[in-house]
Amino acid sequence: MSDGTIIKPEKDFSDTLLEELPKIDELAKTDLQAAVERLLALEKQTRQAADLASTEKLLIRLVNLFKDAGDWKQMNEHIQLLSKKHGQLKQAITLMVQETIKFLDDAPDLATKIETIENIRVVTEGKIFVEVERARVTRTLAKIKEDQGDIAAAAELMCDLQVETYGSMDNREKTEFILEQVQLCVARGDYSQALILSRKISTRYFDDPEVEDLKLRYYELMIKISLHDDKYLDVCKHYRAVFDSKTIKDDEAKWKEALCNVVYFILLSPYDNEQSDLIHRIAKEPRLEQMVVESQLIKNFTKVELMRWPLTEKAYGPILRATPVFNISDPKGEKRWDDFRKRVIEHNIRVIAKYYTRIHTSRLRDLLDLSDQETETYLARLVTQGTIYARINRPEKIVTFDAPKDANDVLNEWGSNISSLLGLVETLGHLINQTASA
Repeated sequence: MSDGTIIKPEKDFSDTLLEELPKIDELAKTDLQAAVERLLALEKQTRQAADLASTEKLLIRLVNLFKDAGDWKQMNEHIQLLSKKHGQLKQAITLMVQETIKFLDDAPDLATKIETIENIRVVTEGKIFVEVERARVTRTLAKIKEDQGDIAAAAELMCDLQVETYGSMDNREKTEFILEQVQLCVARGDYSQALILSRKISTRYFDDPEVEDLKLRYYELMIKISLHDDKYLDVCKHYRAVFDSKTIKDDEAKWKEALCNVVYFILLSPYDNEQSDLIHRIAKEPRLEQMVVESQLIKNFTKVELMRWPLTEKAYGPILRATPVFNISDPKGEKRWDDFRKRVIEHNIRVIAKYYTRIHTSRLRDLLDLSDQETETYLARLVTQGTIYARINRPEKIVTFDAPKDANDVLNEWGSNISSLLGLVETLGHLINQTASA
């Protein structure tokens, strides 16, 4: 009878309850213990007869008697006792737990409320059929701990729940639980665990317009995690997802803030194929034209032209340093400003590598507005990353950007040039014939 299978009752106690329950309610006004004993006697009969409907009524009536009498201690004791009874029906336990959860807010004080929650957690531990109820009361307990300032305890309570495996919980509630787990991990500084938990949420779920509030909350947390690890490209992607949200696009102040951050963090991201593709896609955003500074910055980084750092700093420094991203008073803001300078210098080296095959180190240093040591450092970094090819001849102080070619490459290039030359000769011959015949 305790395996959850619905079976036909051996006896129907509905009529008995209709007769007995009013008498028990009257008795409870004068003698609570006697009323409880009569309820327990009836509960035993209904349980043994597998009368689910009657058993549920009796369990609910029992917890309500204790609640109305203000005897929460006895209520907790009897909840544990009834849940352990031999042959107790799972549906009856579930309903009793749900009924108790309903009046948790009516507890006389916080200590009683916490004691009742802990009791429900003990009763529901290891029982799959009440896993959702256990999760909900655990969430309430974690909120209490959080309000008391015990973030570590709240995070530990929430992170013990594997809500993604709960088949009886809807997707929205699951997502809310996981987001709270992530939020508590971020609050206690455990960013690695927060990132692991965030991966339990599929971003495809946010395609539903009905859950846009959860989408914005999710990306807000992901931005915090990525900012902590200085993963600028990830931050840019998260802000781009926020910018693409309908509620953000309908609010001018919000979409401008989101788009500003998209621009700033794509510029801060180290150059690679993905960054290059994304910055060109951002440059095509129609609304970017309404933001003069950000639009010009994107154009500067997508054009194959030098950005002299002193001029860039003079033109954009006062504006950018006033933003939260590059805030002067924030150590992270200082680091991002330094990273922005690095991205400008790296952009300039890539531009020079496209226009020059060989350049003197003094000329390179002047173009980059750097010292000899800094020039070599930045050059070496880009070579190591595979962004450009370069070799430095220190005795002659010459930097070569033209990669050496092997015999096959030279032969292929020569063959291509000959083909082009013959094509031009043939075209020229046709033009001469046309002129002669005219």
